[in-house]
Amino acid sequence: MSSADPTDVDSFTSTSGDTSRRGRSSEKRPTNTSDPLLRESKDVRSEKPPANPEAEPESRNIDREPPETDPTQGQDPKGIKGAFRKHPIAMVVCLGLIVVGVIAGIAWYLHARHYESTDDAFIDGRPVLVSPQVTGSIISVNVTDNQIVKKGDLLATIDARNYKAAADQADAQIRQNEATEKNVEAQIAGQKAQVEQATQQVTEAAAALKFATDENTRYQDLVQKGAGTVQRAQQASSDFNGKQAALDAATAAKVSAERQIDVLNAQKVGAAAQLDQSKAQKDRADADLQRTELRATVDGRVTKLTAAVGALAAPGQAIMIVVPLDIWVTANFKESQLADMRVGQPVDIRIDAFGGRSFPGTVNSVQAGSGTAFSLLPAENATGNYVKVVQRVPVKITFNQRPDVELGPGMSVVPTVTVRP
Repeated sequence: MSSADPTDVDSFTSTSGDTSRRGRSSEKRPTNTSDPLLRESKDVRSEKPPANPEAEPESRNIDREPPETDPTQGQDPKGIKGAFRKHPIAMVVCLGLIVVGVIAGIAWYLHARHYESTDDAFIDGRPVLVSPQVTGSIISVNVTDNQIVKKGDLLATIDARNYKAAADQADAQIRQNEATEKNVEAQIAGQKAQVEQATQQVTEAAAALKFATDENTRYQDLVQKGAGTVQRAQQASSDFNGKQAALDAATAAKVSAERQIDVLNAQKVGAAAQLDQSKAQKDRADADLQRTELRATVDGRVTKLTAAVGALAAPGQAIMIVVPLDIWVTANFKESQLADMRVGQPVDIRIDAFGGRSFPGTVNSVQAGSGTAFSLLPAENATGNYVKVVQRVPVKITFNQRPDVELGPGMSVVPTVTVRP
């Protein structure tokens, strides 16, 4: 081979370069610089223009076999598995919270199904409207706002002078009618004596008539026989007629005396009626006199006090209200909550006004009908388009014992009824 042949030199250079590149990774062979052939090849390479750098990787790729690669290699997994790989602690915490939430929800449902509660509930009672029944000027007010009173305590007083005079007048009228009745009774007693006298006179007249009758009969027989005189017969007949008239007069006097007793009895009935009327007037006057003092009819607290000394009080005019201490709760439950509700079930009554403080109670009764059925304008479901609305039914709940706090009608409460033990 001639050293001047450029083709041989290039092939040799290419072959030696490839050989050196293949063995560079495994081992490094020492080059002999004294070899003239190597020096010549180096000179030729130095004069040869540089190879295309873009083509070099292709030659390298041709010489090397491409490695077998996984198309999914270098890609992170997605979804829950990838989230677990990236954030394992956070995912464990989230799963734990979900499990705890599910357990808590199930526990809450199992617990809540034993109770029925509503916030549509209020303290209820029957306030007593204090209003006078007589007209008059108020001369004293014995209570103040929110004062606790007992049954029978004096609340206010109305001027009673006119009613005192009316009571005295009725008392005098009673005494007068009692005297009239006694007078009639005395007249009746006297008239009965007259009747007795008239009866005796009738008896006497009847006896005299009988004697006159016998005399007249005897003398008339004698005249007919010629043994007696006509004058004596006429005298006996005249005496008979006189005795007959006297008997008739005595009988009439007796009847008149008896009729007078009936008249006196009627007068006695009238006198008794007048006496009863005067007693009724006395009772009314006493009642009006008593009504001038306004007293509490129940134990409770005074509210909405408007009475003032000197003000004119009229019947039906409310001057104060007494709220009784006996109160209860009216809870308006939905009709769908009444399936398991019964009288006597325990209730926990939470009062909003005292920070949700609870008091024990009991279901007393359930109203026989919804609230709308007893309203001023009840619903007419039979007319127009019907839209079903869940109704509410009032339930009366009583306290087991009187609360030690001041409660009044209208205060909000939240009752919870234990419908299942």
